[in-house]
Amino acid sequence: LLLRAASLAQGYSGCRPELVDALIAMLEQDVTPIVPLEGSVGASGDLAPLAHLGLVLVGEGEAWLGGRRMPAGLALRGAGLQPLLLEAKEGLAIVNGTQLSSALAALACADAQRVWEAAVGAAALTTEVLLGSFRPARAEVQGLRPYPGAIESARRLLAYSEDSALVASHADCGRVQDAYCLRCVPQVMGASWDAIEHVERQLEIEFRSVNDNPLVFPDGRVISAGLFHAQPVAMAADYLKIAVAEVASLSERRIARLVDGAEVGLPRALAGSPGIESGYMLAQYTAAALVSENKVLAHPASVDSIPTGAGIEDHVSMAPIAGRHARTVVDNAARVVAMELLCACRALEFRRPLRAGQGSERLYGTVRRLVPAPDGDRPLSDPCETVARWVLSPGPERLALEVLEA
Repeated sequence: LLLRAASLAQGYSGCRPELVDALIAMLEQDVTPIVPLEGSVGASGDLAPLAHLGLVLVGEGEAWLGGRRMPAGLALRGAGLQPLLLEAKEGLAIVNGTQLSSALAALACADAQRVWEAAVGAAALTTEVLLGSFRPARAEVQGLRPYPGAIESARRLLAYSEDSALVASHADCGRVQDAYCLRCVPQVMGASWDAIEHVERQLEIEFRSVNDNPLVFPDGRVISAGLFHAQPVAMAADYLKIAVAEVASLSERRIARLVDGAEVGLPRALAGSPGIESGYMLAQYTAAALVSENKVLAHPASVDSIPTGAGIEDHVSMAPIAGRHARTVVDNAARVVAMELLCACRALEFRRPLRAGQGSERLYGTVRRLVPAPDGDRPLSDPCETVARWVLSPGPERLALEVLEA
């Protein structure tokens, strides 16, 4: 609703201000059109989904109001609104846009930023409990290959691990180097940061743009163009999928090392009684399944095209598919990171009385306030879902800001 109103309000769609006002009124009164997620190829606009939005405007179709699903006419009356009688060009103006694709990509991007922050915190805590080195994150190292995302990742790793007794405990251990899932966090997570930043910039352009057809200029000219084609959104959503899939992939590799940490003094599967209890063994199994599913979903939707419209629309973007898959990839990644947090917090408890870095201890406290330390073998599903909800909340971004400013 908001994105379509913003595009129409630019004044190049040949519609009345009343149409924009009606969309905003529905938004303000919490009338939410019921729109199918499938059925658009992302060119000529998201026609079918936006048509369902338009149905509610004229009193047809279905909508949500106050948490209840009902016929659109009832929803409008319940909100004190009247159906809109459309005039010339306005039906086309409603359906000819990229708003379903853009909305899906935007929600996925916002969640991806939170997953990324949680994953960097998890990486820092895991590196500490696995007795890994933070020297690769030093500024003089990352400055030699100064990708912005790598620098941001390294800055957070150092902030989380500051004043760590765990790190100090093995300062002279003689180990030459760590596995890539620890040593290369700035490079892998940094590349994902840069990708997410690119996606955000692309979507900001889309949100400020006109994506209608034909275009109606103030001087009366009418030009048929291709601003409705969602290829920029499709490719951005595909890039986002790849970026977040890699966040989860690296996290799963750290989970594997946590549950097989005997060489660094951790019990097998992080179990209190290895051999009797299964501990966190199934956390790695589940993470592996989600990461593998993400590999399938990360295949770019935008490389596919099936002609529509009797061959006139002979190249389409498949942006809605990319957006839907991006949301699933992000949700899967959130659960993988949640399982790493659970494993890393359990490993830290086996390292007591040594304390982790100040930021890592804050992260540990946050997780344990959500999910208490287990007493023996317990199901992991509810704790995973609880922590995953936190991963997708503003919490990781707030925590990262606190740690960086401390």
